[in-house]
This record gives sequence, structure tokens and C-alpha cells, in this order.
Amino acid sequence: QYAALEALNGDQSSVSTMREAYEERLNKIYEELKEIPGFVFDSKPQGAFYLFPNVAKAAELVGCSNVSEFAEFLLEKAHVAVVPGVAFGMSDYIRISYAASLDNLEEAVKRIKMFVEERK
Repeated sequence: QYAALEALNGDQSSVSTMREAYEERLNKIYEELKEIPGFVFDSKPQGAFYLFPNVAKAAELVGCSNVSEFAEFLLEKAHVAVVPGVAFGMSDYIRISYAASLDNLEEAVKRIKMFVEERK
């Protein structure tokens, strides 16, 4: 209980720093992902550190029968882990966490883009 009290009442500067870092990652990765053929966003995230693009068209472009197969191919061929949206009731979407470093995220986006563009 004392730890919770300190977390709420203590120095909040680290919270602002982390929020700014996540916002920077979101803005950068969101714009880069929008450039990938077949990636469509309904809206830009406002809260958590996940992006949920609709990738049904991207899956179709690369010859996948569904988005779950697309997510599996991203892992196997591009070495990028995403979560199929079917786990969240959104079968045409994938969940991408941007809780990693900006360098790792940029590399992941580069790999996804290359994977899609080489196979479309």
C-alpha cells in the first residue's frame, strides 16, 4: 500500500518522459505502417501502446488465405511477431505493440514493408 501511495503522490517526471517516448514511437511507426500496401487504420491509437491495422488487403496481396496466416508468415519469413486480431474479435486486423525501442520498431516496419512489397 505504501508503494502504491508513493507511485501516486511521488515524482511524476518519469511518467511524462515515458509518455513522450511512447508518443514519439507511435507517431513514427503509425506513419510508416500507413505506407505499406494493404495496411489500413480506422483511427490512430489514443491510449495503450498497440496499433491495430486492418491488413486483410495486405494478406490478400501476398497470397495468404487470411490474416492469421499473414501474421504467421510475418513471423516465419520477416521475423516480426504480431498478434492476429482474431484473438480480439477483429479477424481482419493484427495487433502491433510499440513498447519496444524505436530502433527495433523501425527495423520491424522495414521488414514488414519488404515482405509485403516483395510478394505483392
